[in-house]
Amino acid sequence: MTLIQLIYSSRPFGFDQSILNGILATARRHNPAHDITGALICRSDLYLQLLEGPEQAVDRLYCNIICDDRHLEVRQHLRGPIQNRLFSHWAMLDDPARSWVWPREKVRDGALEQASPMAVRDMFVRLRRAVAETG
Repeated sequence: MTLIQLIYSSRPFGFDQSILNGILATARRHNPAHDITGALICRSDLYLQLLEGPEQAVDRLYCNIICDDRHLEVRQHLRGPIQNRLFSHWAMLDDPARSWVWPREKVRDGALEQASPMAVRDMFVRLRRAVAETG
């Protein structure tokens, strides 16, 4: 079985805490059944999500996200095979942008589009380290 990692960003449509709670509840219910793990960095102007798991399951989930009307301007940043998961113990870790490095103005001006795939992935590596340090 091939494991892949996929990172995408989108602009939330109608972002509020209840919508975010719904996304997280669905992910935490759905993902374990499909061996998907990952993390979501979120705030009112941006979702940045890392998904990892079996290739077909991750691709199917990503297709569902593309069609989900809570996501606008979905953009894939990275997709490829992995040996080890970053978030193996998390059906879906959420980070309310505490780990975010770019202010809203920079995102609005295209910082995410200009970042390399590895720079985007490094944000999740830092998030994983922060989670490990806090227990």
